[in-house]
Amino acid sequence: MKRTRRLELTLGISLLAAVALLAPRAVADVTLPAIFSDHMVLQADTPVPVWGWAEPGEEVTVDFAGQKKTAKADANGKWMVRLNPMPVSTEARTLTVRSRATNPESRVTDILVGEVWLCSGQSNMAMTVNRAKDFDKEKAAANLPKIRHFRESSSASPTPQEKGKGQWELCSPDTVGGFSATAYFFGRDLHRKLGVPVGLINSSVGGTPVEAWTSLQAQKDFAELKPLFESWEKRQATWNPDKAKAAYEKQLAAFKDAVKKDKSGAGKKRRAPRPPVEPRLDSHHPATLFNGKIAPWIPYAIRGAIWYQGESNAGQGHLYQLQLSTMIKDWRARWGQGDFPFAWVQLPNFHAAQKQPVEDTGWVLVREGMLKTLALPNTGMAITTDIGEADDIHPVNKQDVGKRLAMWALADVYKQKGIASSGPLACGHKINDSEVTITFKHTDGGLVVKIGEALVTPREDWPSTTLPEGGFGQIRGFAVAGADKQWHRAYAKIVGDTVVVKSLEVKQPVAVRYGWADNPDCNLFNRAGIPASPFRTDDWK
Repeated sequence: MKRTRRLELTLGISLLAAVALLAPRAVADVTLPAIFSDHMVLQADTPVPVWGWAEPGEEVTVDFAGQKKTAKADANGKWMVRLNPMPVSTEARTLTVRSRATNPESRVTDILVGEVWLCSGQSNMAMTVNRAKDFDKEKAAANLPKIRHFRESSSASPTPQEKGKGQWELCSPDTVGGFSATAYFFGRDLHRKLGVPVGLINSSVGGTPVEAWTSLQAQKDFAELKPLFESWEKRQATWNPDKAKAAYEKQLAAFKDAVKKDKSGAGKKRRAPRPPVEPRLDSHHPATLFNGKIAPWIPYAIRGAIWYQGESNAGQGHLYQLQLSTMIKDWRARWGQGDFPFAWVQLPNFHAAQKQPVEDTGWVLVREGMLKTLALPNTGMAITTDIGEADDIHPVNKQDVGKRLAMWALADVYKQKGIASSGPLACGHKINDSEVTITFKHTDGGLVVKIGEALVTPREDWPSTTLPEGGFGQIRGFAVAGADKQWHRAYAKIVGDTVVVKSLEVKQPVAVRYGWADNPDCNLFNRAGIPASPFRTDDWK
């Protein structure tokens, strides 16, 4: 009897083993990055990478718009295909991804083909439409389902990540309030002028510096940035979580007490202290936001990028040109799309109004770094020194910010005629006795001054007396200095595409500055209604 049972058991095990050999091998489901999801927008007129993960060695097939592409997952399970360039399409299509017949098919629906832009930076990019001016009016007019917004929601990371988080949303009165305001108004102008679907990838975090958005490899070897890296290394080496928690609780209690005692209501605008975070995981640490919030989306096909950041780097403003240009070149190299278009918002006017002829601050040095970064090819800058707010680092007029970025894109990227791509930019100067002549480009329609809401051609008569204390002539914002480096307000007059400046207090000028303050009193514009960028002709430290 026992022998019979053993024989039956042996036969049963053999039969199960045979069945297992004949059964199809279990295969892991094909997965896609979060950005390949319903309502997505694919970039038109360029090869479109599509990638994901499957069982190593698994053959994966992608079907979209009549194209069928096949790839094999590598040893790490990653696969990628590239769809051929496609024309703009407003037809809602479906993308399917499958491997073996036993593996469930992945489907992504309601896909449009149009223009895709990456929108990144700190709080002024993160600031939502429901915090911008005229929200009720904007909300009512936001039934624009061909504008789609991908809200990136991954975390900072000490190492580059492959898989991110986020979702696409269609633009509607119910959803637009949560869109990035700068990105939305930029994308809306493109949609209206070009008549194409627009996808906006919003990856932004308030209060963060440019070095957090740049890969470690791209910035670690610059001698100028060595103190920055050393300070983070020291913070990591001395990190004590218990001590940090105790300090935070003390700061938080003091903050709550101050807000409670503040009868003016101003305390509500104060920022609460940040909870303690291990330095290597901090969203301010170099590369952590690149690792967590940019790397997962490379190489998703985009037309270009817009950037609104710089406030957090004002403490080291003299480094900003190096840091911004490094980040741009880093992103371009990693995307592999050549010198894709990249534009940024020059910092707006902020803080108290200008009292001195010039005020050297980190804020103006960041602006200068942004101006100098225009030396990189295929770049642009929205000048905003007229639409900031003295007492709010988050100005509510994001409509004009988006409009000026869109004007640059329409003119320079999409080659639309009759659109100014920039405000006036100084491009040379010449000293002749007591006068300095500055030449400008981007004078579209001619140089003018803004008085109230009107753009006017100023008087061209020269004064016979020096300027009163705190005053300017009709053209405001210029200052000149001699070899003594003492700055004096200057009169100015427009002559064609130039501005001639002089001060009766400086017989032999050697340098000129314009709009050189956090909140400058300056009013030079072009006829397109865009202000001139602050600048200086000297390099004095």
